[in-house]
Amino acid sequence: MSTETLLSGPTLPAASGTTKSVVILLHGYGADGNDLIGLAPHLARKLPDTAFYSPNAPYPCEMSPFGRQWFSLAEYDPEFLRRAPETMSGALKAMAQGAAKSAAYVDDFIDHVMETHGVTADRVALLGFSQGTMMAFQSAPRRQDQIAGVIGFSGALLGEDAFAAEIKSRPPMVLVHGTADPVVPIEASRLAKETLSANGIDVALHERAGLQHGIDEEGIDLATSFLTRHLT
Repeated sequence: MSTETLLSGPTLPAASGTTKSVVILLHGYGADGNDLIGLAPHLARKLPDTAFYSPNAPYPCEMSPFGRQWFSLAEYDPEFLRRAPETMSGALKAMAQGAAKSAAYVDDFIDHVMETHGVTADRVALLGFSQGTMMAFQSAPRRQDQIAGVIGFSGALLGEDAFAAEIKSRPPMVLVHGTADPVVPIEASRLAKETLSANGIDVALHERAGLQHGIDEEGIDLATSFLTRHLT
C-alpha cells in the first residue's frame, strides 16, 4: 500500500454469491459513496457475478460539511469555462496535481479488491461521475496491468500535456456527458476523447442532448452494455 489509510464505503456483493469481477464506483465532488451505490442494483441485473464498491473520497469537502472530495476545486469556475471554452485545457491542468496526489488512494483500493476476491486486473472496471471520472482517468491508464475498462460520466481528463508520457496501459473507455451540463461543460469530454484517442485508447463519447450534470436512464443502459461486454 502506498497510502496509510484504505478507502471505505458502501458495497453490493455479487448477486450470485460468487465474485468473478468488480466494479468500483467513484463519486463526484461534495458527495460520498452513497451517491453512486444506488446504480449498483441496476447494473447487477446483467452482472450477477460482479461485486460493486463505492468508496468515499479521502478528504472532507471544502464546500460541503457532509461531503467528500478527491481534490480541491476552490479555483474552479465553470461559468467562466462556458464563456471561454478555449481556456478549458489550462483549467484542467491546474487541477491535475491534486488528482495525481489522490490517485494512490484509488490504486490501493483497486489492489485491495483484487486481493480480496482473487481477481486479476482485467476483471476490474471503474465507473466515475464528475470528479470521480477525473480520478478514473488519472488512475486507470497509469496502472501497469490493464483493467477491464472505464466508464466516465460528466468528467474531464486532467493534465493532458503529460498524459502520453505517463500512460502504461490502454483500457477501453466510454464517456457519457450531457450537452447542457452547467458544472463540467461538454467540451471537457470532447477534449478528453480527442486526447485519449490520440494515445491509442479505444474510447467512445455519447453526448446526451439537453442533459445537465447527472446520469440518465440512457447513460445507465450504456454503462450496463459496456460492462457486460468487458466483464462477462
